[in-house]
Amino acid sequence: MSGHSKWSTIKRKKGKLDAQRGKIFTKHIREITVAAREGGGDPDMNPRLRTAVNAAKADNMPADNIKRAIQKGTGELEGVKYESTNYEGYGPGGVAVLVEVFTDNKNRTVADVRHVFSKHNGSLGEVGCVGWMFNRRGYIVVDKNKIGEDEMIEKALEAGAEDVQSSDDVYEIYTEFSELENVRSALESAGIEMISAEPAMIPQNTIKLEGKQAEQMLKLYEGLEDLDDVAHIYANFDIDESIMEEMTEK
Repeated sequence: MSGHSKWSTIKRKKGKLDAQRGKIFTKHIREITVAAREGGGDPDMNPRLRTAVNAAKADNMPADNIKRAIQKGTGELEGVKYESTNYEGYGPGGVAVLVEVFTDNKNRTVADVRHVFSKHNGSLGEVGCVGWMFNRRGYIVVDKNKIGEDEMIEKALEAGAEDVQSSDDVYEIYTEFSELENVRSALESAGIEMISAEPAMIPQNTIKLEGKQAEQMLKLYEGLEDLDDVAHIYANFDIDESIMEEMTEK
C-alpha cells in the first residue's frame, strides 16, 4: 500500500477524519463545483463529477450540499470561482510530493503550500519535477472483513480491475483511470461495500523513511491536508505502520 494511502486508512480507522468532517465537506464542495463547471452538472454525462459526488456520498455529505455545489458550478447559484492546479515538491529524505488544489487565489495558495513545505524540512519545486514519478489510476479500497480474498479477486477482475493487492486489513484494487467508475459501479452492484473509490496518482517507487524523517514527513502531509485549498496529496514515502499508528495518537 502506498504511504499516503496507508496513512489515510489508519486515520480513518482511528476516527481522525471524522473529527475533520467540516473540512472534508469543504474540499468535496470545491471538487464538485469545479467538476460541474468544467463538464456540466449531470453526473451521468460527466465522469469527473460522478466520481466527486460518489466520494462526497461516501463521506456522508448531505444531498442538499451536493446539489448546491453542482448548481454553483453550473452557474445556477452564485459562488466562488475555483481553479484547479498542482504543486510539486520534495519532503524529508527526498520524498516526491504532488499536491492538487482548488483555489480562488493562487498567490495565497502557493504561499501557504510553500510555508508548510519549509516548516517540515521540505521544499516546493518546479512544475514537473516529480509528477513524472506517478501514474494516474483508479484506486478502490475494500475492508478485508467484508469479503474473502478469493471472492474479492474474482469480483474485481470480473468488474474490469487491473490488479488486486492484499495489504494489512484492506484490499487495494487498481483500475485504468478511465475505468474507475465502471469498476466501482460493478462492485457496488455485486453488494461489495467500499471504503473509498477515487482517482489517484500512484507512485512508481517508494522511499523508506524512519525516525525523525518519518515524523517530519507525516507532519508535512498533515500540514498540507489542513489547508482548505488542498484537495489531494500524493507522496512516495514508505513508513512502517507502527510509526504511523503512533503518530495518530499524538
